[in-house]
Amino acid sequence: MATNNHKQGTLMKTLQLLPLALAVASSLASVSAFATSESDLDALEKRIQELEAKLETAYVYDQQPAVLTPDTEVPLGIVFSGYARYGAHYAAGDNRYVQVGSSGAAVGRLGNEANGGEFQLAKAFKTDGGAIWDIVFMMDQWGIDQWSSPGGLNLKKAYAGATNLFASQPELYVWAGRDFHQRPQQGLNDYFWMSHDGQGGGFKNLNLGGAKFDFGFVGQVDNGDGGALGNDTGIYALTSRLHAMDLGAATLDLYANYGFASDEAEAAKQGETAWQVGAVVDFGGGNKLTMKYADGADNSAFDLAGDQQVTYLSWEGSFNPSQPLYIDYLASFKNISGKDVDEKNEYSAIVRPMYNWSDVHSTWLEAGYALEDFDNGDEKSGWKVTLSQNISMGGLPWSRPMLRFYATVGDVDSTVSGVDQAKQDTLSVGAMWEAWW
Repeated sequence: MATNNHKQGTLMKTLQLLPLALAVASSLASVSAFATSESDLDALEKRIQELEAKLETAYVYDQQPAVLTPDTEVPLGIVFSGYARYGAHYAAGDNRYVQVGSSGAAVGRLGNEANGGEFQLAKAFKTDGGAIWDIVFMMDQWGIDQWSSPGGLNLKKAYAGATNLFASQPELYVWAGRDFHQRPQQGLNDYFWMSHDGQGGGFKNLNLGGAKFDFGFVGQVDNGDGGALGNDTGIYALTSRLHAMDLGAATLDLYANYGFASDEAEAAKQGETAWQVGAVVDFGGGNKLTMKYADGADNSAFDLAGDQQVTYLSWEGSFNPSQPLYIDYLASFKNISGKDVDEKNEYSAIVRPMYNWSDVHSTWLEAGYALEDFDNGDEKSGWKVTLSQNISMGGLPWSRPMLRFYATVGDVDSTVSGVDQAKQDTLSVGAMWEAWW
């Protein structure tokens, strides 16, 4: 889904809202239609600028949970935000996409990802006592045939939250409902290495002095033939994050989660538990070291996967060797072991040079390689190269919206029980748009 660069900003402006028009009309009505004095006109212009400023919000959609703070400027009207990518992907090879391993798009996501989108409406309020509330609603659409999805829209978010509720903890944000939840994401492989979207409640940004603490209790949302239902599956997770710890040259975030089931869960999950721990050392500029260990789970404590242990290590980064050239890269290792899984090691490496010809036009080249090395001697490997010519609103790698015209080539080789399997080729061309706002 969307890259971590979403956090670095957005060039898309807030839609013009009806409250601004009404407010401006009110301001105009307060001034004589025949006013000609310079002071009246200056006052009117200042009032309009103030109203326009109230429409702006520091909130940037990045496919992560939004957290209000006491410093949040409450915008007028409804804030429309989201992420989407849609287009035509013509595939002439054996496979539509190059897929290897269990760590997202392990050979790279550029020209190698499905369509979908997330569309959010939010309203913020500020009370006379200073508390700031938000009510958020989101529908998403990520169904494709290869996921055995019924298609259609899905209720992804419906929650409320508030901050500045306690004088001793003004930054504490308390929430309840259905939301994105603890879903740290990597960019080039679009990998959510932890994910606990669900419904429940909790708090974020409890200030402990030198660190902040998040805690949540969430239930896995059940699904029917038409999408998400209103009830839980009977599978739950306790999630926590200790973050914003300053190490000098870097910051440190720590994660710990526990999954369990009630008697309402399917029989195979009852009595099962899972836990995860993780850490992210962020050196700034997109350079991060990610570490995870899980027992009974991989990406989610909801997995309740029995005798399974997962270790994941990754290094990702970005550098700018010259002004028009940016290079993103990612390397990862995953070990999966246990009696209930096919034991294996996974390796992945991705690099994406990006050259900006101007503030509008850019060319990206992404190359990736991934390998699954099974303990029983089986092997699966794949590579992919994508060339994309882009048109965007801004001259930076994270500038959006973006139009892409791309071509992708790659293949997957497999060996099972010592016998080489038929090579699966990928050859595709496409045209798409991507944006977050």
